[in-house]
Amino acid sequence: MIHRITYTLLLTLFALVARQTTAADAESLHFPATGESKGKVVLVAGDEEYRSEETMPMLAKILSVRHGFDCTVLFALSDDGSYIDPNNQSGIRGWQALDDADLMIIGTRFRRPDETQAVHVTGFINAGKPLIGIRTSTHSFTGDGMFGDDLPFGKFGLKILGEEWVNHHGKHKVQGARGVVVDGQQDHPILNSVTNVFVPTDVYGVKHLTDQDTVLMRAAVTESLDPESPNVAGELNDPMQPFVWLHPYQSPAGTNGQSFCTTAGSSVDFVNEDLRRMIVNAVYHLQGKAVPAKADVSFVDPFYPTFFGFVREKGYYKTLNLQPSDFGLGKSPHRNDPSGSPDWPYRDMPR
Repeated sequence: MIHRITYTLLLTLFALVARQTTAADAESLHFPATGESKGKVVLVAGDEEYRSEETMPMLAKILSVRHGFDCTVLFALSDDGSYIDPNNQSGIRGWQALDDADLMIIGTRFRRPDETQAVHVTGFINAGKPLIGIRTSTHSFTGDGMFGDDLPFGKFGLKILGEEWVNHHGKHKVQGARGVVVDGQQDHPILNSVTNVFVPTDVYGVKHLTDQDTVLMRAAVTESLDPESPNVAGELNDPMQPFVWLHPYQSPAGTNGQSFCTTAGSSVDFVNEDLRRMIVNAVYHLQGKAVPAKADVSFVDPFYPTFFGFVREKGYYKTLNLQPSDFGLGKSPHRNDPSGSPDWPYRDMPR
């Protein structure tokens, strides 16, 4: 009788663990390294405007399949966790994946983790681990919370990445950005085989970098969203804003770390091969690994990015019902651009 009770209890425990594991898996995506792992990378999506929920799985596939990094992607979910909801500022789950991560790639905008979630971010930066920020990561977090004793959520971008939200320097959805390599940085490993970066997102204003930061590339405002459009003449590009930089950070615990940031980063920006290559190069460089001469950044699965812009339609994401698993290997989700998007016929992928 005792054995039967013990056996029943064990079955119940196994069932509970299985359900918890399944739930955790459903909330995030894991892409195991191909071959021997070069390290663990956690990619964090969660913004209302630039479709990081599309970008991060695409980058994770490239890093895992083409380069042998073990990758986990976190998403902003609805309150009940049943679908991806980028508009839910408190919806990111799975922050504990940072506990044994070697590097984080973050593309969030004004997120509000609770105290139990924030402790994982604090632990990551207190360990001085490297991170990569794209686009709205300069204003990754907001609210009254703290990372450690002296780092408010709203100062994460400034302190850890070197910049916070300043302004749109170019005209949003009208003018694009072209990367211009800073003199003397042409041979930096992060720029290996990176020669032509153009993105349809406008240039951000950047004003808080110091002499401690290394600007690798500046951003020229272009006349239109056409990749062949000329740079705007006049004071808008004099001087050009910093576009890509390295920032030495100090954590709340006083440890030193290194970050890399670019104000490019909408999903449609990553149509650009050299932007993808620059991110992959940074993953290698920040971990002290030799950067490939020309990293393979070809898409693992066809990539169908959605044009950027806020989606304020009530119930949109619930009706869309996107799941993290929709972005798994062998899958290529596609949705229509939001109403009001400009015509942008430069997505250089098969349809």
